[in-house]
Amino acid sequence: METNANTTPTDANTTTTDPALLATPALLATPAALAAFGRTRAAVKIYGALTAAALLAVIAVASTGHMVNPFMWIRAILLPLIAVLLHRLALSASQGSRRAFERLRGISAVFPVAIVGVDLIPGVCPWWYAAVQALCVLPVIGIALTTRGTTLRAAFPKTR
Repeated sequence: METNANTTPTDANTTTTDPALLATPALLATPAALAAFGRTRAAVKIYGALTAAALLAVIAVASTGHMVNPFMWIRAILLPLIAVLLHRLALSASQGSRRAFERLRGISAVFPVAIVGVDLIPGVCPWWYAAVQALCVLPVIGIALTTRGTTLRAAFPKTR
């Protein structure tokens, strides 16, 4: 097993990171923190289901002979994969990983703006697809709001 300066082996399958990179365990075990991570996991599941439905919609539109451009195909395939990334980050953050928590906070803040912003470029995609994509990122906005709440900010206090 490979390790770096920030990790120490604990058993064959896991590593514990530097304590400065971990959340306060007592604050992660509070009912409020557990509820916040529960909302985050639920939002990730909803996001995954919505993006899978959007992919199915693109497949249905294409199968009926309507125009589906490469942008729509690529986006429809990639966005459900991002649900996997969000799920892994949320799981790691709920286990105390500060790094995963910070990444989840950053992605959930930038991602909706990027998705909607690109969809607003004229001619990139039809209006119905832009509306579906906007609907898909609503749960991600919920993740952004939850991770910026006082409960999770308290569980992951600033180290510097």
